[in-house]
Amino acid sequence: MPSIASKFAVLAAGLFLAGCMQTTHYEASSDSLLKPRDKELLSKVTYAKAPVAEPFRRAIVDYHRKEAPGSIMVDSDNHYLYYVLDNGKAIRYGITVGEEAMAWSGIAKVGALREWPDWHPTKSEIERLGVPTFVKGGPDNPMGSRAIYLYSGGKDTLFRIHGTNQPEYIGASISSGCIRMTNEDVIDLYSRVKMGAIVVVLEPKQGDSPFNSKMALQGGNTLYQ
Repeated sequence: MPSIASKFAVLAAGLFLAGCMQTTHYEASSDSLLKPRDKELLSKVTYAKAPVAEPFRRAIVDYHRKEAPGSIMVDSDNHYLYYVLDNGKAIRYGITVGEEAMAWSGIAKVGALREWPDWHPTKSEIERLGVPTFVKGGPDNPMGSRAIYLYSGGKDTLFRIHGTNQPEYIGASISSGCIRMTNEDVIDLYSRVKMGAIVVVLEPKQGDSPFNSKMALQGGNTLYQ
């Protein structure tokens, strides 16, 4: 039989999660941002349209950091990307991030924006993954429906925020370093972000999310039913 202390710990964790959930409003997916080409290409995808776990679905949340509205903050530890709004709020998206050895962190700016971008794998990706040197943009392209290119010091960092043909990995660390979002979420983000916007990618082990996705996935399932 659980001890009184352990029961209290479980209750406290539940209250913590419930408190976070009270500050969260989940946004329903909308087709209003989809252009005719988006609808055409998304209807042709051959990958499985796996549902995203609820803690990683698009949400409006309280935001406690000091980045200016219009900025992007990436918390790789918790697999979240935040688009900062006014009045202490942000839109939070679930993401796939790079494996620890290939993760990138730092401060960059949005240097380019592309719809249904072509993929030009890096030399290391070609050698490691055995992929071709060029993949034209389209429904099953690993770059997905949109790409936001990160620049630092006026130069392309080769890291991007982009869509994915593997939505089942949202919330995981398996990419080659880029930040992946569902195709629908990256279309939403793309419609908001401006050229030159600041992008802050926190260093590993520096996760600063007010809501811990790992805790939610491990012990908070009843909150999402």
